[in-house]
Amino acid sequence: MAKKKEWKEGEIALAFGLQSIETHYTPLMEEWLKVKTLQLTAFEQQLFEETYRKALVHIKTWSEEDLKMKFISPVLNLGKVMDDINFVSMFDKSLSATVKNYKLSVKADFVIGSGLKDYMQKPYFHFQEYKPNKKPKGDSMAQLLEAFLIVQQENADGKPLYGCEVVGDTWRFLTMEDTTYCISRNYDSTDREDLLQIIAILRKFRHILETVLLK
Repeated sequence: MAKKKEWKEGEIALAFGLQSIETHYTPLMEEWLKVKTLQLTAFEQQLFEETYRKALVHIKTWSEEDLKMKFISPVLNLGKVMDDINFVSMFDKSLSATVKNYKLSVKADFVIGSGLKDYMQKPYFHFQEYKPNKKPKGDSMAQLLEAFLIVQQENADGKPLYGCEVVGDTWRFLTMEDTTYCISRNYDSTDREDLLQIIAILRKFRHILETVLLK
């Protein structure tokens, strides 16, 4: 059995017959990115301002853990995708499966799934791969695709997958249907309007999760 530890995006696409849509957005991606103007409460506005100011000063030099704890976690909170009565979320979730004779294994930085408290029954559709600007290691898009392939194999339900790649200040959203994946434009999290869009897209994902994916 062939085994791969470190994939490149093009390599994993060729090995598993994946097609990247780069000239336009798929209908699934268009629907996800179509968000309304974000309305924040007074508390949320304060958290947003504090998080945004820290990022402007420090994001270029943060380590992966700093990036996760000081910036991404508050953004995920503002995006309302942390644990809720209807789903659970986990950091550093190990995922593995054998797909087309390849033994795949990846630690997803953030996963949302059905379950309860500390038990994830079935991983669902939103994975983050965090890489700092300073000395990033590995191909984060390849890692995200690897996680998607594992979940497709394990879930075996034909539902689309949603994800996000974070490299320093740059966020890219990803959808995958069967073997076709679509990547959004770059969102600059040190740009105020882009950061508001990121949070709105995360909230839109929660709506999709609760109204479509968990049904």
